[in-house]
Amino acid sequence: MTGPGGKHRAPGRPLGPDGEPAVPDVTDDQGGRAGRPAPDDPTMERLVPAPVERHVETEPVPPPPTRVTRAVEPRGQRPTEPPTEPPTERPTEPPARPPTATQPPRPPVVDREPTRAIPIVRRQERLAQYYRADVPDEIDPGESTTSIPVIRPSEDDDGGQRTVLANSAVMAAGTVVSRLSGFVRSALLAAALGASLHADIFSIANTVPNMLYILLAGGVFNAVLVPQLVRAMRQDPDQGEAYTNRVVTLAALFLAAVTVALVAFAPQVMSLYLDSGFDGPDRAAHLDSVITFARYCLPQVFFYGMFVLVGQILNARGRFGPMMWAPIANNVISVATLVVYLVVFGPARGAETTGPYSNGQELLLGVGSTVGIAAQLVILVPYLKRAGFTFRPRFDFRGSGLGHTFRLGTWTVLFVVVNQVAYTVVVRLASAGTVDGGDGTGYSIYSSTFLIVMVPHSIITVSLATAILPRLSEQAASGELHRLGGTLSSSLRTTLAVVVPFAALLPLVAEDVAQVIWGHGAAADQFDRYAPSLALFGPGLVMFTVHYLMLRGFYALEQTRAVFFIQCAVSAVNIVAAVVLVRAADAVHTSPALVLAYLVSYAVGAAISYAVLARRVGGLDSARLVRFLVRLLIAVALATAAAAVVALLLGRVLEDPHWVVAGLRGGVVAGVEIAAFLVVARILRLGEVTEVIDTVTRRLSRAQRG
Repeated sequence: MTGPGGKHRAPGRPLGPDGEPAVPDVTDDQGGRAGRPAPDDPTMERLVPAPVERHVETEPVPPPPTRVTRAVEPRGQRPTEPPTEPPTERPTEPPARPPTATQPPRPPVVDREPTRAIPIVRRQERLAQYYRADVPDEIDPGESTTSIPVIRPSEDDDGGQRTVLANSAVMAAGTVVSRLSGFVRSALLAAALGASLHADIFSIANTVPNMLYILLAGGVFNAVLVPQLVRAMRQDPDQGEAYTNRVVTLAALFLAAVTVALVAFAPQVMSLYLDSGFDGPDRAAHLDSVITFARYCLPQVFFYGMFVLVGQILNARGRFGPMMWAPIANNVISVATLVVYLVVFGPARGAETTGPYSNGQELLLGVGSTVGIAAQLVILVPYLKRAGFTFRPRFDFRGSGLGHTFRLGTWTVLFVVVNQVAYTVVVRLASAGTVDGGDGTGYSIYSSTFLIVMVPHSIITVSLATAILPRLSEQAASGELHRLGGTLSSSLRTTLAVVVPFAALLPLVAEDVAQVIWGHGAAADQFDRYAPSLALFGPGLVMFTVHYLMLRGFYALEQTRAVFFIQCAVSAVNIVAAVVLVRAADAVHTSPALVLAYLVSYAVGAAISYAVLARRVGGLDSARLVRFLVRLLIAVALATAAAAVVALLLGRVLEDPHWVVAGLRGGVVAGVEIAAFLVVARILRLGEVTEVIDTVTRRLSRAQRG
């Protein structure tokens, strides 16, 4: 399903195909990096494997190696697609070496889609574009995965995993900064607008541009145009200058035309995302506010697209930093806009929390949100010249050679479409929770709580997935499917060692976290509405994490068709479950019902993706994974029990506390759970846990010395 992709996150990040938050690894208004694509927002299932004692370099992808390695094909089956390089450019493939003692024979491939023989580096380039596709709610350019870190894992599994962790820690640093600024924005948004109908009017209108960008262009940009840009820069005599100018010109014209059309048909566009209750005569003013906000915000579609395209050009030329940090400017502008709003208009009070907006309020919030997205693009432009690229419009589009790449990206684009369709249903159902103006929960609460859950996903899961990408690519290209399965299994265990304890802790601290972040201003008396959704998102995060990492394996094998059909199942379950659960619930429980639907859909997705991938690569070391999960669950259960006792005692002593006290109480409960978990994990010899701690400790020690 999709995670909240609306601007609940910072109004500045788009989504990508896969959650959160790429796809288009598309900015985040709420705390994601500006721009994932992120898989981020529940819209795009933005839980993202995001991207340690050593400095990690990100370098431009080197030219293709002189030797082409071929993936193992199913017996008796030959590739049906022609090679992507002219046969004359292919060096003769040396005979395969016999397996050695340290390299066991490759297991047979079972029921696998044919895989073309593709140089490892080119495979890495293509995988980088798929990364954000799983984030249907938004593309978070701040978490762009198109920059592939240079990773040279050692031969042994443990050494390779330590290298992955080290690289992940480096990439996670930027995510933390972006997420923190997103938290500030989310808190100010609740303080200014509340958590009811008033807030949903703006949140939905500010989210739709991100969703539309991903639906109309995000998949094409990431799955089609970016790989072509990289290839042209490597192979064309002018280093891709002419080709890049054509692509930028064509993209700008397309995005401009689409944006103008969307603004002109804003009422019809917004009707797709709003419950029919907005058509009533008593909601005419509210509908007018939604449409006005949409007209102010829909130009973001153009800026989202150009930001991602320019950022990918910089990435292809070895300039990775600008695209990673530019989205933070969006959060800064969003925060400034909300501060001005609070000073000029003050927080919503009484009937205002369920009422429409004035013209001045619409102008300030709408234009401020769009300026934040535009700033991301403006910041990147000067870096183009520094990277050696000068834009000169070119209109000779015929014969540009996009046809073949379009065919290769078809399944990834369809993946994005399916994700966005499911998220559209989620947004529409969420709008029904608050349309009656009562105490219901809707999109603002759903997307804001999803933002919190995205933190461990973006910092841990996305970082690990990005770090292992070159490794998976190399193993898939060389036909070492057994090692590919081992790498994925190892990364899954490491990720679950962090995500499962976090999910178990959420129900204990949900109310305290809600009060600290959202218990101010207009939402001071409404923060308790956030707690149920926040608590339920924990298990959903675990399921999404498993599903997300399994998709990395399919992408490494270039089996995007399989990913599409799996995502069809996820989206279908999400839609059916959401419709059934929301109809069975009252308005107050609309958001929790949608979270449950998210949990159910990704439980199905995790089961299907794990089973199918395990069969195709000859196993995912399931026996070791099961033994690990048993010990992990024991450790988490004991730690959570200890923390629950402390939470119960503090709850009796500190009833209705100030938000500062609530924060301290939640911190104590979290500290007890973490300490107890680490102790039990060491006793049970959970090496994945101690390895993560050792990595973080070494990184902090080095930072202090530096």
